[in-house]
Amino acid sequence: METAAEENTEQSQEKKGCFECCIKCLGGVPYASLVATILCFSGVALFCGCGHVALTGTVSILEQHFSTNTSDHALLSEVIQLMQYVIYGIASFFFLYGIILLAEGFYTTSAVKELHGEFKTTACGRCISGMFVFLTYVLGVAWLGVFGFSAVPVFMFYNIWSTCEVIKSLQTNMTASGDQICVDIRQYGIIPWNAVPGRACGPVLENICNTNEFYMSYHLFIVACAGAGATVIALIHFLMILSSNWAYLKDASKMQAYQDIKAKEEQELQDIQSRSKEQLNSYT
Repeated sequence: METAAEENTEQSQEKKGCFECCIKCLGGVPYASLVATILCFSGVALFCGCGHVALTGTVSILEQHFSTNTSDHALLSEVIQLMQYVIYGIASFFFLYGIILLAEGFYTTSAVKELHGEFKTTACGRCISGMFVFLTYVLGVAWLGVFGFSAVPVFMFYNIWSTCEVIKSLQTNMTASGDQICVDIRQYGIIPWNAVPGRACGPVLENICNTNEFYMSYHLFIVACAGAGATVIALIHFLMILSSNWAYLKDASKMQAYQDIKAKEEQELQDIQSRSKEQLNSYT
């Protein structure tokens, strides 16, 4: 009976130890950094994936309906191809940067909560945290520009789509003909003024709006713009987290210096007391 009771006690202690270990590990998870990382990965994936496919569809629409001469939109094709290569680089960079920021969040959270024994901050660690704050701020400002730039094709496609809706409404109501309603892509500056035909009117424009390429490109640009906005929110979230972590590390370093001075003074006081006791014992 005693052996069985001892085994049950040991099992309960092991379960309790495992439970406490799990709680301790969960306490070291930087949930805010984890949420920001997921949001950043999602936003960058949407922007890069949808933007890449939408740019390809845009080139196809221009070649088929607005610029039949290849030399007229050669520069635009090169720029779009360059942007697609930049998208590859952005995806790779932010995949690595998101992992680094998440790892920094794990490190700082464990450091602040002192989950792994005695913790001591270093000037190098605080410098790295400050560097991440500055770099994330710069990237956030850059992504604000990307977010604004990604809204431009959405605006252009919306204008074309709204013009097609006007033509459809005229045909439905039979109030007037939509042959004189046109969209001139040349006014946006993406193709030169000598491009042929450069514009689409009436039924031709309506057919363009009904194509699968136009439908997909329009909605993919909207999703890419939303992805850029999500990335901006994620970087702002990261910036708040990093600033807070840097402040915690700075306070921890001050507290560490205070504790070191206090421990040194206590040690000196103990040494003085021990020497005085030795002198008294020698006299007696």
